[in-house]
Amino acid sequence: MSAQGILKREIDMGGRPLRLEVGRVAKQANAGVLVHYGDTVVLVTATCAQEPREGIDFFPLMVDYEERFYAVGRIPGGFIKREGRPSEKAILSARLIDRSIRPLFPKWFRKDVHVVALVLSVDHDNPPEIAALIGASAAVTLSDIPFDGPVGGVLVGLVDGKPVLNPRANQLADLHLVVAGTRDAVIMVEAGARQVPEDVMLEAIELGHQKVKEIAAFIANFREEALARGLALPKMEVEPPVIDPALEESVRPAAQERLWAAIDKCRLERLPKKEREAFLEATKAEILAPYLENEELLPAVKEIVEKVEREIVREMIVKEKTRIDGRALNEIRPLTLEVGILPRVHGSALFTRGQTQVLSVVTLGAISDEQILDGLGIEESKRFMHHYNFPPFSTGETRPIRSPGRREIGHGALAERALEPVIPPEETFPYTIRIVSEVLESNGSTSMGSVCASTLALMDAGIPISTPVAGIAMGLIKEGDEVVTLTDIQGIEDHLGDMDFKVAGTRQGITALQMDIKIPGVTRQILTQALAQAREAREYILDRIQQVIPAPRPELSPYAPRVIQTTIDPDKIRDVIGPGGKIIRRICEETGADIEIEDDGRVFITAPSMEAAQRALEIIQNLTAEVTVGKVYLGRVTRVTDFGAFVEVIPGVLGLPGKEGLVHISQLAPTRVRSVQDVVKEGDQVLVKAIGYDNQGRLKLSKKEAMRTLEQKDEPRRPRMKLKPGK
Repeated sequence: MSAQGILKREIDMGGRPLRLEVGRVAKQANAGVLVHYGDTVVLVTATCAQEPREGIDFFPLMVDYEERFYAVGRIPGGFIKREGRPSEKAILSARLIDRSIRPLFPKWFRKDVHVVALVLSVDHDNPPEIAALIGASAAVTLSDIPFDGPVGGVLVGLVDGKPVLNPRANQLADLHLVVAGTRDAVIMVEAGARQVPEDVMLEAIELGHQKVKEIAAFIANFREEALARGLALPKMEVEPPVIDPALEESVRPAAQERLWAAIDKCRLERLPKKEREAFLEATKAEILAPYLENEELLPAVKEIVEKVEREIVREMIVKEKTRIDGRALNEIRPLTLEVGILPRVHGSALFTRGQTQVLSVVTLGAISDEQILDGLGIEESKRFMHHYNFPPFSTGETRPIRSPGRREIGHGALAERALEPVIPPEETFPYTIRIVSEVLESNGSTSMGSVCASTLALMDAGIPISTPVAGIAMGLIKEGDEVVTLTDIQGIEDHLGDMDFKVAGTRQGITALQMDIKIPGVTRQILTQALAQAREAREYILDRIQQVIPAPRPELSPYAPRVIQTTIDPDKIRDVIGPGGKIIRRICEETGADIEIEDDGRVFITAPSMEAAQRALEIIQNLTAEVTVGKVYLGRVTRVTDFGAFVEVIPGVLGLPGKEGLVHISQLAPTRVRSVQDVVKEGDQVLVKAIGYDNQGRLKLSKKEAMRTLEQKDEPRRPRMKLKPGK
């Protein structure tokens, strides 16, 4: 690229300028764009390999979203003071960009493409992931990489129930919706919501797409200007592979006949996934057999056979309105729901939908078990976590099990987003909650299966969720002007279809959305139909959930810890902790409880049993109790002197003194007392009244006043005398 100066252009985004800049940095990449959005700055580069990668049958795109702690003025935590493994937020942001741009690359392109978003500065009111998405679209558009873009992306929130474009960080409580698309259609949607109705969600998507069109046009104009100034590259000429028409003419008739018969047999007999796959693979092997010795023709023949299979499955759905497993277009596979299947865990459930099966397990912990978030976001911790595991045996495969990949992170986050709105707040349920969803069988939409299984497990654990949540995956087959929406897609329909649209929510509305497509966009009409069909399916599953467990169990598992929350005067925190933590350690040792004290005076007591928790609470209450002037107490005489008796009104704990005060000799009885020992002795229990404090802050008590107070309570009320006027 022969750069001629620096090109900068701006567009308004939510009342703040978003600026694209090219020609200043990263000039050895195929394209490098610096994005400024308020005080957020992201550098996005697009690089393409010189030669195609051999031996692959997919487009090799890789997107990395790199966070730097200096972007928020922080030094990384831990022993090694540099960035390491990407945070969950970084992985999700990379997936967001990937899913927004991938459908617009040629499927047959085999050169590695690498998009890198480097976050340099962060202003939380101007989200870096949106700046990175727009920057990725601009970088690929300016490069010589073939791309049917550009793409725009926006964030939509709700303010006073109305959708708002690119809202401030504090306006995203009820809806966090990302919309990406071209000037023609929506390509990607991802949302977390607090039970937002379908019509409001559609309005928000439509509002987002209107702005997306403006951004896409802005990027297209930016490319034209950059190209004229030598700051962008002409698109490389890459011809798509062409199959020899004569070869296709010879292969297609036999392939169509055999595959149609095989797929029809699968449909009529409703063959399970593994049997169907084996039967179809055997049929394909028969078709390929005459070409096995011809290594030059074999790849093309395989491609023809795969193409014919795709056409038949799609035609069966569009023309005959039936599916490869014999279901109707809106039919959900058979459901089996079970709860409480693991005896010693805090909550468990097994959800089976056809050949998709998910086991979800709930664990309750103390508030101190919450996850610390070491990233660039505003939140520093979270007390609700959902983790998703996808072991190879779930699809009958053999491969090593490694740490969670991007897919596992993404699916876990989607289910977490779906469930979070119904989780009780810390004030009413002071626990850290972790759910782990183990996929035991996979044949389509395990992420939505984990939402359903996790709802059941939460209710089995006795967690008072506000309402159950269910999820379903919708599919799409689009052939010309004919469009068919599928409910509860399985693996082959996801593979051969045009859309994977996951919708989770309650009876009141949507809590999470995720849409990925393989075609250049979908219209509002398609989205409306998909959401309506998804709601129908969701309500059916919610009915089944509440048949199995109508409400959360009234009691927690006996194996779950018990947590009590109380509040003390912040000035009394030192009385509970003691010098060097001596007192709080003794409380924990004596009761077996774990105690956490916040700076604002909130105290969380976690213990293996309610008895232990109550004992720890009693000790803390005694340590922090205040004597109220005017109140009568039952106390114990601790010392007797010539001038009075010392009485302990609040008992000591853990060998520590309690709260005591002095009953002066003049306050022992209504009449004159010659000797204190004539009235009380050490160890006696006496009723005393707190009457104040002396000038040194010492408590003053009165036995005489306590007796008078009790007499007044027992004395029958006398009728009031009414005086006549003038008397």
